[in-house]
Amino acid sequence: MISIIDVLLVALIIYEFLALIKGTRASLMVVGVAGLGLAFYLSRLGDLAALNWLISTLLPYAVFALIVVFAAEIRQALARLGRRLTLSRTAGSEADAYDDIVLAANLFCQNQTGALIVIEREIGLRTYIESGVPLDARLSYDLLATIFRPSAPLHDGAVIVQNDRIAAAACFLPLSMNPVLSTQLGTRHRAGIGVTEETDAIAVIVSEETGSISLAVSGKIERDVSVDQLRDRLGELLRRYVPPSTLPTPISNGSEISQGPAPESSRGSLPRSPDSSLKDSRLSQGADR
Repeated sequence: MISIIDVLLVALIIYEFLALIKGTRASLMVVGVAGLGLAFYLSRLGDLAALNWLISTLLPYAVFALIVVFAAEIRQALARLGRRLTLSRTAGSEADAYDDIVLAANLFCQNQTGALIVIEREIGLRTYIESGVPLDARLSYDLLATIFRPSAPLHDGAVIVQNDRIAAAACFLPLSMNPVLSTQLGTRHRAGIGVTEETDAIAVIVSEETGSISLAVSGKIERDVSVDQLRDRLGELLRRYVPPSTLPTPISNGSEISQGPAPESSRGSLPRSPDSSLKDSRLSQGADR
């Protein structure tokens, strides 16, 4: 019985390690390490004295080299273990974080601000994260609104979200070369589709020309998605319940459909007001359509 538990634990560790490096550059490093291990084994079998001496001399330092090379993967593994141990306490905060994406998409839709938000799932996106500006900041509505503000230096490119944190902004993504795609889709939409063709990530895209919201999954795009549909789809794809919240009242035809006075500019910050009534929110969404 103890032997079975021992084997299962070793298998679990190997599985978690392979899942951790899948889709990252570390997978190529593992191949290189395996090649060195094979060379060491062959040197022992073939009685290659010089090669055996070289590898035996360098082997003690190889352990420290592996720790340095895989430092990021080790930190990520420990963080994943910590999240699993505290899953019950952090589930609510993660749901709130993803609801901030919905609120930010609603803001960009109203102001016709172009945005591309990529949500990582099982396959790592470290290759694309390294192409942008690292942030490692807590995901929030205010931060997304600041990043994609047209005058902001990071508004071009994609924001990549890992769990409930923004890993990087202004990231470069591969463009989809699918000839079936509509010619109306620009670079932002093709980049969102391209990253979902190569990984299992989710891309939320807001058009700068029309303000429409699109959702890209598995190389396919769902266009003209409403805010409520976006919330439902994110909750379904991420297998997490995203609670509904009161959306900011949109601006239509230069006037705001609400009981309060109209703001001076449609590009001002639209705060989330929990005191707004559900009736006003539905009227506003109806006016947007």
